[in-house]
Amino acid sequence: MSFELAPTSADLDRLLERHAASGHAASVTAEDPARARTAVVMTMGALHDGHATLVRAARAHVGPAGFVVVTVFVNPLQFGAGEDLERYPRTLDADLKTAEEAGADAVFAPSADEVYPGGSPQVTISAGPMGERLEGASRPGHFDGMLTVVAKLLHLSRADVTFFGRKDAQQLALVRRMARDLNFPVEIVGVPTVREGDGLALSSRNRYLSVAERRTALALSRALFAARDRLGAQHALRARAESSPTANGRAAGLSALGEARLAADAHAVAAAVPRSRPCGADAVRAAARVVLGEAARTVPPLTLDYLALVDPADFTEVPDDHTGEAILAVAARVGATRLIDNITLTFGASP
Repeated sequence: MSFELAPTSADLDRLLERHAASGHAASVTAEDPARARTAVVMTMGALHDGHATLVRAARAHVGPAGFVVVTVFVNPLQFGAGEDLERYPRTLDADLKTAEEAGADAVFAPSADEVYPGGSPQVTISAGPMGERLEGASRPGHFDGMLTVVAKLLHLSRADVTFFGRKDAQQLALVRRMARDLNFPVEIVGVPTVREGDGLALSSRNRYLSVAERRTALALSRALFAARDRLGAQHALRARAESSPTANGRAAGLSALGEARLAADAHAVAAAVPRSRPCGADAVRAAARVVLGEAARTVPPLTLDYLALVDPADFTEVPDDHTGEAILAVAARVGATRLIDNITLTFGASP
């Protein structure tokens, strides 16, 4: 089946029906039921290698006999007042090439009238309390609009499985929650964030950055990596400190390794807290804030929107004694461009 563009839902229906009637679908067996699955990758266009990675993951997941649809739709419902709806890049010709090369079977690129006949829908999906935090607090109504269009596109594409990048961690969490709460019969797959060589997370908005702004924007990923490294150092310090039976022995052991400052830290830590206490979340936040604070004083400056270390289940802030996974998320503006990034960290009690 050749690659095609579907500008309307009727066109997409025709392609899906044709695929269902093809030899590929007819060859499905009980031993390999995934071969005829339909996967959808939802985008707002301006495709980059992060999107292509999602398409490649979708193709690998459903196999050569599956059907992979990429949607290209700049959804007006998820843009607030003063946001960049009109400025958002629209590069359909390039998007078609990227999607085809990555392994898609079709691109569904509807107009706003096609998706929302008669104007904005009267019935929408509410993102609930999680949708009011972080990105939702900064962009009121954004997640309601996102979930509404995701629900429509899942229905229109008849998707069995859909793929989202983990860079938009809160979006991914809300889509999963919607599918669970509203019994959507769809598998949702999160794909790791794709980064450029300098560490900046791939985003369609990166093209707005000047050379100087891009240098400043690198503080987002540097802050996340500094926090990750601080957590690793905390775990390593505690493990070394607790390898000796006493506080003095732990400090002496660290001193023997040439780590005088860490030895002093070990002395204080061992005396002040039980051995079972996990490495602190507050120190991780603080490490990231140092990097972001420096970037706020550069030219051009970084203007922080939020830095949050949150529970992946509901995106509430975790306490200092948190154990298990947490998402460290950051959003900031550089010039007129707003960027987001995150990493997942694992906090565990010392052995």
